[in-house]
Amino acid sequence: MYHILVVDDEEMIRALIRKYAEFEGHTVTEAQDGMEAVQICRQRVNEFDMIIMDVMMPELDGFSAVKEIRKTCNVPVLMLSARGEEYDKIHGFELGIDDYVVKPFSPKELMMRIQAIIKRGTHTEPVKKEVTRLEGVSIDFTARVVTVDGQKVDLSPKEYDLLFYMVKNRNVALTREMLLTNVWGYDFYGDDRTLDTHIKLLRKSLGPYSKMIVTLRGVGYRFEA
Repeated sequence: MYHILVVDDEEMIRALIRKYAEFEGHTVTEAQDGMEAVQICRQRVNEFDMIIMDVMMPELDGFSAVKEIRKTCNVPVLMLSARGEEYDKIHGFELGIDDYVVKPFSPKELMMRIQAIIKRGTHTEPVKKEVTRLEGVSIDFTARVVTVDGQKVDLSPKEYDLLFYMVKNRNVALTREMLLTNVWGYDFYGDDRTLDTHIKLLRKSLGPYSKMIVTLRGVGYRFEA
């Protein structure tokens, strides 16, 4: 099935994840801190299908480890943390992680999240070039490139997916359920705060055009252009 790198300084957490992952048929490699994880990824490039990374660890914290790993590979990352503050989640998503799970967690739910993340990563991009320009924002769907007033902006994979869906359905009221279902998928096991966090990040990236994303209280959002 999948080869998963589990990075956590708590041996019991690593053992718990290994137990459930191997039951699902996955292969697990363990690292007990961020430094070891970075070294493993440098030595074994493109070997892993998923990294489960704890945030608070000795030697090198999870955020710093992800930043280093991203220099050599773009493997999906799911962050684990005992802290559920919005700042930590935003910081993680800005680094390009795919999901953020707060401890204590359900091992079964964790396995479902892993399955959902990897499945999303197997989708192929359309061959036909498609570019949309809205005021000072240019969205190249084919190349997955977004520019604001001529300057390229870097978005996480999920930010791209969210922006693309909203732009393709611009001027339409999109409920929270519609956004979570069509962007995160039917098998999404998080909560709608994940959506709010990504909307906040998107608005920040769009800068002077953040007003294009309109909040519809009690409903969801609408991309106006």
